[in-house]
Amino acid sequence: MNEPLVFLPGMMCDGRLFAPQISHFSSARAVMVAPLTGHDNFSDIANDILDNAPPKFALVGLSMGGIAAIEIMRLAPERVTRLALIDTNHLPDTKARRAGRDVQIEKARAGGLYDIMRDEMKPSYLADSPYKARILNLCMEMAQKLGTDVFIRQSLALKVRRDQTDTLKSIKVPTLILCGREDALCPVARHEDMHSLIKGSTLHIIDGAGHLPVLEKPDITNAILEQWLNPTDADNG
Repeated sequence: MNEPLVFLPGMMCDGRLFAPQISHFSSARAVMVAPLTGHDNFSDIANDILDNAPPKFALVGLSMGGIAAIEIMRLAPERVTRLALIDTNHLPDTKARRAGRDVQIEKARAGGLYDIMRDEMKPSYLADSPYKARILNLCMEMAQKLGTDVFIRQSLALKVRRDQTDTLKSIKVPTLILCGREDALCPVARHEDMHSLIKGSTLHIIDGAGHLPVLEKPDITNAILEQWLNPTDADNG
């Protein structure tokens, strides 16, 4: 039987982020989306995921989900059969970004979550396309559904996250690094850095996509994930 596939969504997103992937892959393997909503630090987030995940699984993390996936690799690498990191970041927040999160947290506590997501976060998520408005609307729906308390917990976790450079250097499983070429949040150069740190990893950059290629370019993303999950002999050298 094919190994189960666990998806970890980005900040203020739920399983709808991976709807095209769930539809594509669920016919051949068990598929699970793990929430990142209950804790304000990545150690607890990762342990919660591990407590509820299968004994062995393939792991896909996007953005904040990618950060959680790297923490899982730090804590329990023996549980993960293969790893995909999508539009994410292995480095900690800068001092300026931490200060910005503090401002956003206070604004959210004062009832401003919708404005934060609309004005400060979602505009930098996507490349221009005929589907941009529809995807942004879905992102707003997911964020409103999760609510202010989740936003604050996730912001705090991101604010205090560790530098995972050494964790990436230790990864031994087949690893895919994927990003949209127009990602303004986690630029291509950051993914090139991760690719250089993980021996034997594969890097794919998707043209015409921003921070959410799973929704912006689902067919291309699914094809790349399919190759990562089911490599051919030629791909193995």
